Amino acid sequence: MESTYRCLIVDDESPAHKALISHIAKCDDLEHSGSAFSGMEALKMLNENKYDIIFLDINMPVISGVELMELQPNRPLTIVTTAYSDFALSAYQNDAIDYLMKPISFEKFSKAIEKAKIYYSGNSLKKENTDSEKVLSYRANGQTIDTPLCDIIYIESLGNYMKLYSTKLKTPIIIYGSLASISDEIDNVDFLQVHRSYIVNTREITSATNKTLTMSNTEIIPVGRKYQILLNSFFK
Repeated sequence: MESTYRCLIVDDESPAHKALISHIAKCDDLEHSGSAFSGMEALKMLNENKYDIIFLDINMPVISGVELMELQPNRPLTIVTTAYSDFALSAYQNDAIDYLMKPISFEKFSKAIEKAKIYYSGNSLKKENTDSEKVLSYRANGQTIDTPLCDIIYIESLGNYMKLYSTKLKTPIIIYGSLASISDEIDNVDFLQVHRSYIVNTREITSATNKTLTMSNTEIIPVGRKYQILLNSFFK
């Protein structure tokens, strides 16, 4: 049986929603599962629901499409839909899978969807695993190690390396790579980027203020200014 991909449309203009809904309706394996008319509304919906593909406009008030991508590095696959060509580099740097210029023809829409399907066919993002089965795979001491996501407290970026703090270990593990390089393996419901250098397991937060989080290992994590909106949305 063919997979059905849940789609979220994020755009502040109604005509853009209507055009994309029309395109989605022509594809049997796509489902229009939500519409957000602002970045703030999109953040709330992403925290409360699961989607497979986001159609994201760039030029929106308060939180732009690029800012939303930066706030949600672990979001579902993103197809940027915009009338502006200036932001293509930023979009691809934030792992957008395609960049479509408005007005969007069904042909271009279909090609972007094919890219998403190819991506999903080669990855395990759509596997229906339980939280205890999901793991983060990384290389250490010449071997591949799998750490269950449920054991991770938070991950700290250190340039070309990362520190992984686990509930099972007294000292952090040093891993080569960046936060962006592991975003596909981190569950987007339980994990949240709260600073350009920190991704946290929200289940391991014991207390929070607007500027800091206290984790289950008693470590205090800073909250970046631009991530405060996302954190407030999460706690609501």
